Amino acid sequence: MRKILPILFVLFTHFASAQKIYIQCGKLIDGTANAPIPEMTIVVDGNKIESIEKGYVSGSAGDKVIDLKTKTVMPGLIDCHVHLESQSSKTGFQESFTFTDADIAYRAAVYAKTTLMAGFTTVRDCGGSGVNISLRKAIAQGLIDGPRIYTAGRAISASGGHMDDTHGIREDKLNHLPGPEDGIADGRDELIKAVRLQFKRGSNLIKIASTGGVLDLSEDGSGAQFSIDEIKAVVETAKDYGMRVACHAHGAEGIRRAILGGVTSIEHGTFMNDEDMQLAKKYGTYLVPTIIAGKSVADTAAKNKNYFPPVIARKALEVGPQIQNTFAKAYKSGVKIAFGTDAGVYPHGKNWMEFGYMVEAGMPAMEAIKAATTSAADLLGISNQTGSISKGKFADIVAVDGDPLQDIKVMGKVSFVMKEGKIYKN
Repeated sequence: MRKILPILFVLFTHFASAQKIYIQCGKLIDGTANAPIPEMTIVVDGNKIESIEKGYVSGSAGDKVIDLKTKTVMPGLIDCHVHLESQSSKTGFQESFTFTDADIAYRAAVYAKTTLMAGFTTVRDCGGSGVNISLRKAIAQGLIDGPRIYTAGRAISASGGHMDDTHGIREDKLNHLPGPEDGIADGRDELIKAVRLQFKRGSNLIKIASTGGVLDLSEDGSGAQFSIDEIKAVVETAKDYGMRVACHAHGAEGIRRAILGGVTSIEHGTFMNDEDMQLAKKYGTYLVPTIIAGKSVADTAAKNKNYFPPVIARKALEVGPQIQNTFAKAYKSGVKIAFGTDAGVYPHGKNWMEFGYMVEAGMPAMEAIKAATTSAADLLGISNQTGSISKGKFADIVAVDGDPLQDIKVMGKVSFVMKEGKIYKN
């Protein structure tokens, strides 16, 4: 009997853990086909997709069936530009001086769960204080709920650039001037060091800013702030460490230099001109438009004059409305597009609204969904893991009420969320 018990225990454990999940889909958008497929079943085994079957399949008596016959099912969505550490508020400027890492972390955990519940199972965090690296680890360890995170850690810019929080502050009032360890770097040597420090701290990718931005205190963020040689130093070093480079850029010259320098994606791209678009096509550079961020800051500045400092409010009204028009032109010209929203600039969880703005600008709904699935996975370099409903990939699966190809607004009605085979919302 003593010999039999361990064998029975092993067999029981094996069969108890062998339960498969059969997801019966009314319509399936798999991320690759150009039209939805009716009446399909996704078979999930553990954290992977085992197969995709025609018709409604139920498996054996010990398996679990999820009835989504009235839903549209698709791959877990990917947002390629978020900031999970923060969220825009009237008190945001003061909080930058008073919040500790613990304050940031507690809020970030809430924003992460909100993002996951909105159907985004993977995100690319484009920079914060570095708490985002710890957040990524906590989610990966199952300590808190949230999307799979690829993070830039702390983003990098030039002195006086978009990430230089000391812009406009008297230097004699500072404990020290920021340097590569703070994400502020000038010249090849400092930039190489800044990249290596981000890798050392645990970043998955590098984010730089080749122009200024809207939500900084500079008077004009449109001018170029890195040379092509400086950007090449970043890209070459990042490549040595197995990382890709995202580049925040609004002005045309800063975009041109970033593309020639070899970055993987342009973030925002507000004043991208015809030359920039042709270069992006030539080099295969992605545009991550973040239309919702532009609209959000412009709308906030117009409705509430005291929300932003005057210099930021002025830039918000100038830059914000332009992003959607540039996106429309870039898409029509053939520039590769990946879905990204700049979540945190607007409230987390409303990421889905970007789909509506993309469709409004002329992108077909199916193409917008692919921008947040297959194209986004390609940008992140994870097409072998996620981005489509395919055998062997992670079971990242979401469902919405209704048909997004008929009404893109139903992307805001996510009723089912699974990440790596675990159901978070049903």
